[in-house]
Amino acid sequence: MKTVLILRHAKSSWNDPLLSDHDRPLNKRGKRDAPYIGEFLKHQQLVPDLILSSTAKRARKTAQAVAKASGYDGEVEMITSFYHAEPETYISRLADLPDTYQRVMVVGHNPTLEMLVTQLTNCFETMPTAAVAYVQLPIENWRKLADSTAAGSMQGQLLQLWRPKELVLDQSTSLC
Repeated sequence: MKTVLILRHAKSSWNDPLLSDHDRPLNKRGKRDAPYIGEFLKHQQLVPDLILSSTAKRARKTAQAVAKASGYDGEVEMITSFYHAEPETYISRLADLPDTYQRVMVVGHNPTLEMLVTQLTNCFETMPTAAVAYVQLPIENWRKLADSTAAGSMQGQLLQLWRPKELVLDQSTSLC
């Protein structure tokens, strides 16, 4: 089985109206939540084998903070096409991965990530900033992901969905 950690970027700042959407940085809460999610994943023994991120500054900074705090020892791979992408863009990129990767994290934006979780699991969940979905896929080879989702036969399982506010307040989780 392959697993995907689907992480929405942490909270971004809107303070500088002259910045392009792509260049918006993390705000104070985002700078707090991103490493917290990384520490949490490390504690859950869910450090990814590979991290793929949108090139938008808020996603890139989220991915880097999560990587550092989780103990991830690889490079965060920046994927230009993840910015303003459709779920199929993420699926296509995952389907091209070598099978040596068992657990992959993708970092991006809503509403795409909510749609991706729904497409992979047939379960809709809201994903506020810095939320991470833990999805198990019934495949042994990444290339089968594209075929299964195109045929509408993907039956992945949403194992957990963690939202930072819930983790800070009461350590609760949401299952679908």
